[in-house]
Amino acid sequence: MARKPAGNPKSPASRRTNPRQAQTAASTRSATRSRAGRAVYLVDGARTPFLRARAKPGPFTPVDLAVQCGRPLLLRQPFSPDSFDLVIIGCVNVIADEMNPARVAALRLGMGDAMVAFTVQINCGSGMQSIDTAFRMIEDGNADLVLAGGAEALSHAPLVLRQEAVEWFGEFATAKSAWAKTTALTGLRPEMAKPVIGLERGLTDPITDLNMGQTAELVGHLFGISREAADAYALESHRRLSRAQQEGFLSGELIPAVDQDGTVYDHDDGVRPDTSMEKLAGLKPVFEKPYGKVTAGNSSQITDGASWVVLASEAAVEKHELEPMAKIVDSEWSALDPSIMGLGPTLCSTALLSRNRLGAADVDLWELNEAFAAQVLGCLAAWEDETYCREVLGLKKPFGAIDRGRLNVDGGAISLGHPVGTSGNRIVLHLVNAMRRLKLKRGVATECIGGGQGGAMLMEMV
Repeated sequence: MARKPAGNPKSPASRRTNPRQAQTAASTRSATRSRAGRAVYLVDGARTPFLRARAKPGPFTPVDLAVQCGRPLLLRQPFSPDSFDLVIIGCVNVIADEMNPARVAALRLGMGDAMVAFTVQINCGSGMQSIDTAFRMIEDGNADLVLAGGAEALSHAPLVLRQEAVEWFGEFATAKSAWAKTTALTGLRPEMAKPVIGLERGLTDPITDLNMGQTAELVGHLFGISREAADAYALESHRRLSRAQQEGFLSGELIPAVDQDGTVYDHDDGVRPDTSMEKLAGLKPVFEKPYGKVTAGNSSQITDGASWVVLASEAAVEKHELEPMAKIVDSEWSALDPSIMGLGPTLCSTALLSRNRLGAADVDLWELNEAFAAQVLGCLAAWEDETYCREVLGLKKPFGAIDRGRLNVDGGAISLGHPVGTSGNRIVLHLVNAMRRLKLKRGVATECIGGGQGGAMLMEMV
């Protein structure tokens, strides 16, 4: 079992973890934040299908994906692409041929040589960070129209040389004489040719040395999440996404992608509508063998995908005669011990709602990124746990239960996939589209973030 925080196992408010300190810091920061800024609206958005990685590089790079959904999105706007003030994109695994993918995408989208564009990275929260950065700039009067997105192609994550191989190449390259080079060759070992999977190391926290699956095991252990409960949640995710595809619920946000061979990708291909509890129960633990509860079936999938949203000030809305979909009310970021990073949403969402004098019952719809079923269920259990809410969240009573009928209503990363730099952008976009379809008013998009953080955004329909 993964190493757990010291202290009462029923409450992750251990002395070493001390998430309450992060909550206090977040509250202090929030109290000093000015709320007198300008209104910021989400006026449009689109994403590519999320394509499951299949043991080889997929048909699209991060920028390819950003262009695939960005071009149709820009073409349907009543203003020219160079009317934007700024382009921001979240991307974690930037490939060598696309340094600063925001700028590369902006140029390929025909947004003009003068378009400023930059890339942000906060692991799983990168796509939401792009929205938040744009939100604050518009709110403060530094921009009026921003294209904010996320793009990730995990199938293109690099294979890297082992450290001993790197050192050998350095020794060989600096050898001055033929004898020195020959001597260096004697140090070459066959195992040096075996690469390290960059994605595997990238999903391992360098502070705790726990991979993300192990942190989910820990959260599940702390709150007694059973294997059956995790599998049942995963099954529901697939069923909800399958229904959303069949009913056309995703048509408003999904733009097909076409590769160089003319193959059309028009749906999220990780969904398994034929899965069952029996099939899920037959999968073995991946991260804590043999007794763990986190499997490939109840974890998010390794996926490629991109998403964009168009954000505008009220002045831009009036100037271009736009029709806002939703207003960004507020956002919050929190941090905690990386070993229980999955609980990040409980910190940031609670602080966000508290600042806006709202409670769980005031939220009509939730998008909580499904990194792992045990992690989502752990957050739901934490919000109902009196000790956790008192010692960690600083509440006098439990935050309250989240109605599962208002949570991830069209599935999530377990069935869709989790292209880490994109997911935060997608959940905001989908939250708005789902609220529009269901005629709801207020929603929260939130996610845990590798490294021990969490992000949340409060949206209201216009």
